[in-house]
Amino acid sequence: MTPTRRTASALAVGATALALCLAAAPAQATKAGSGSTTGRGSVFMVNPVQSSGDQSLTDQKDSDAAVPASAYATVPLRNLDGSGYLRGSWVQVESATGTPAFSTTNTFDYTRHQDQFEQVMAYFWVNQAQEYLQSLGFGSTLPGVVKEQFSVKVDQYGGDNSYQTDKPYRIRLGKGGVDDAEDAEVIVHEYGHAVHASQVPGYGTSEEAGSIGESFGDYLAVSVGLAADKQYGWPMKAQEACPMDWDSTSYTAAPHCIRRFDLNLTVADKKGEVHYDGQIWSQALWEIRKGYVSLGKTTAAWDRTLVNSQFSYAPDTSFSAAAKATYTEALAHDGAAAAKLVKDKFAARGIVF
Repeated sequence: MTPTRRTASALAVGATALALCLAAAPAQATKAGSGSTTGRGSVFMVNPVQSSGDQSLTDQKDSDAAVPASAYATVPLRNLDGSGYLRGSWVQVESATGTPAFSTTNTFDYTRHQDQFEQVMAYFWVNQAQEYLQSLGFGSTLPGVVKEQFSVKVDQYGGDNSYQTDKPYRIRLGKGGVDDAEDAEVIVHEYGHAVHASQVPGYGTSEEAGSIGESFGDYLAVSVGLAADKQYGWPMKAQEACPMDWDSTSYTAAPHCIRRFDLNLTVADKKGEVHYDGQIWSQALWEIRKGYVSLGKTTAAWDRTLVNSQFSYAPDTSFSAAAKATYTEALAHDGAAAAKLVKDKFAARGIVF
């Protein structure tokens, strides 16, 4: 794995994986379910590096002993469909390895050496991301974003990579090193691609649009994780501007990050590669987030403005056009001071309009 991963490109579904999915459906249908829409499960508090602050953690082949027990939290699982499986209003978990998690009481308490743990991570964090978007008003006062059941395939890609496709929406989470479904920020990053696809069909047809897509996935992953820390009272002991610090332990030096929001890159530093160039955009997003707080506004207010502005993007949007759309939304919703902040922070990255 290299730091230039987490792509949104579609790959064909293998015949073997498809056969496994088709074979699993009748067997699942014969079991009596829980009949309840709520349950509980064990997940990582975003990821073990963040909650512990221990940059020396390594995968050790899915060993339970590799991660402290304090990295886990018992969380509510909401919006389940009562089938007893990890399926619900916003998520349907599928797995190519191990037995699908099932409980007649909707109790899903596993640890990382069990395949079902990653299934619980996938359900909880996609549901959490959708609930966060809804908390901003999307789906009520604002148009819905990916407001439908979303399929997540766990360990169905043999490489150390993950990707999102649409028609239908689906995430495939890979394995190798730290399995991707063990890091909430990997899961939510991929969901970020679905957000763009939901808002702008066919999004990402230019290099700068693709860079914005990778950047937004990183930013949404961090934002959803920080909101969850606040919601559940979880510790955050790593650098905030540093996504996927558990997953990236396999291929980066400490402090582990797949990418960063604070490298001070500008458009003059572009390399024509979406993951690298996306760090130009993500630094602007991050600095605007902090600026909103300085203006007495909330990070949620900024996230609402950012996401709503994306409805105005073109599939092949440029940095400049997307920044202008964001500025226009900030001016209309948050006022002149916020709009000036947005314009200034983009300009600092060399993005002008």
